[in-house]
Amino acid sequence: MKPALIFDMDGVLVDNTPVQARAFQLLFRDLGLTTNARQLLKRLNGMPAGEIIQSVFRHPIDKEQLEIYAEQREFLYRTLYWTKRRALPGLVEFLKAARAEGFKIGLGTGSGGPTLSYLLDYLDLRQHFDVVIGKDDVPKGKPHPDTYTATAAKLGAKPESCIVFEDAVLGEQAAYRAGMRCVAVATTLPAKSFQAPLIVIKDFTEITPAHLLELLASQPEAPKPLKKRV
Repeated sequence: MKPALIFDMDGVLVDNTPVQARAFQLLFRDLGLTTNARQLLKRLNGMPAGEIIQSVFRHPIDKEQLEIYAEQREFLYRTLYWTKRRALPGLVEFLKAARAEGFKIGLGTGSGGPTLSYLLDYLDLRQHFDVVIGKDDVPKGKPHPDTYTATAAKLGAKPESCIVFEDAVLGEQAAYRAGMRCVAVATTLPAKSFQAPLIVIKDFTEITPAHLLELLASQPEAPKPLKKRV
C-alpha cells in the first residue's frame, strides 16, 4: 500500500511565513509590545495564533480577548498577503503526480475555516486533498499530534504509513509524536533547524512521489520526538 501524504498549509503550500511575521509584528506594535515576531515564529510557528500571542505576555490573557487579538492579526495578514497568494513552485504538479500514483492526500493545519478558504479556495487547491483538518477539528494544536492523527484517521491510514510535509519545528515534532515520518520544507528555516526529516526541500520541484518511496525505505521507523519541548 502506498503511504499517505499529509501537508501542513502555511509555509508548505504557500511561502507566507514572512507575511505572517509582519502581521504579528504590526499587532505587537499596536499592543505596545517589543517582541521580535520573526524570532518568535522560528520557535513557535505552527501553534494556533492565540497561543503564540499569549506567549508574549507575562500574565494570562482572557480567552475572548486572545480571540480578538488573533482576529486582528488575521485581518492584517490577509490584507498584506492579498495580492501575493500563490502556490509553492512545483506543488500542483507534485499533488497531481501523487494522486496519479495512488497516494492518499490530506491537509492538517492549525488554521481555521475562513483562513483555509482564503488560500485553498482562492488557489483552487482543495480539489487535490481527500481530507482537510483544521484547528476547529481537534482539541489541541501543534506540537500535539492531534492534527496529524485526526488527518490520518480520516484518510484511513496508519500513522506509520504517513509522511508529513512541514516547515516548522513544532510541526515536525507533532509528526513524530503521531508516529509519522516527515519531509521538511525550508521556506523559512535552514535545514539544520530540523531534527530528522527524510529530506529537506526548498519547494516541490526537488522531489517526486517515486523519490519519496525510496526515502521511506531508508528510514523504516518514525524518529522519536524530542523529550524537551522546542
